[in-house]
Amino acid sequence: MEFNKVFLAGNLTRDPELRMAGSTSVVTLGIASNRTFSRAGSQEKEKETTFVDVDVWGRQAETCNQYLSKGSGVLIEGRLKLDQWQDKEGNNRNKLKVVAERVNFMPRSGGNGPQQGDSFGGSSSGESAPSGGGFPQGETFNDEVPF
Repeated sequence: MEFNKVFLAGNLTRDPELRMAGSTSVVTLGIASNRTFSRAGSQEKEKETTFVDVDVWGRQAETCNQYLSKGSGVLIEGRLKLDQWQDKEGNNRNKLKVVAERVNFMPRSGGNGPQQGDSFGGSSSGESAPSGGGFPQGETFNDEVPF
């Protein structure tokens, strides 16, 4: 059985970095995700922050580049990918990152543009560089809450 799925919520640590891979747009987002926890037998809350780079491909990359900036909140759905390369000194290097399949914009104080729940999804086919298209996904429901 193969399964590679990641959900990550956090804030951008820097402005999106847009580049082209052939004719496809790619944006890299630096995300800081906080976790609050208590150690066994302790009431004291501790906080740890994990920093993750996320690659977003295609039309949703362009949308992220247009609407997101340092401090923006996002919820990412994607998959883990291990990049491997040799540096200038010939040393083998590797880095684990997330390739986004869907980016949800979270609320941000005083911001314009997409609001909470706006979703820009891409391909979930497992390709390394999914082509753009298919955004925005999801539907808006105007039904009243039943209580």
